[in-house]
Amino acid sequence: MEAVIEHFRGGRHNQINNQMILIVNGVDKKEKTKDLIGKKVVWKSPKGKELHGEIIRAHGNKGAVRAKFETGMPGQSIGTKVEIR
Repeated sequence: MEAVIEHFRGGRHNQINNQMILIVNGVDKKEKTKDLIGKKVVWKSPKGKELHGEIIRAHGNKGAVRAKFETGMPGQSIGTKVEIR
């Protein structure tokens, strides 16, 4: 299953670099995100390095989810695809 990284998780005055908001293909409601929680996420950098994370909860009511990665994510990851395992 694939998803697209939309943005960092953040607030008005800060951003959390190791948590990202993901838009999952085919998921458009909050109820459909329940079976995704706990699944592993892998992002591959342009150089081939893999960063691993996990889906921790839903984000909003339109099917977006939050993923927490092991390290901070680079800004170039926004708009790229991740693999959900």
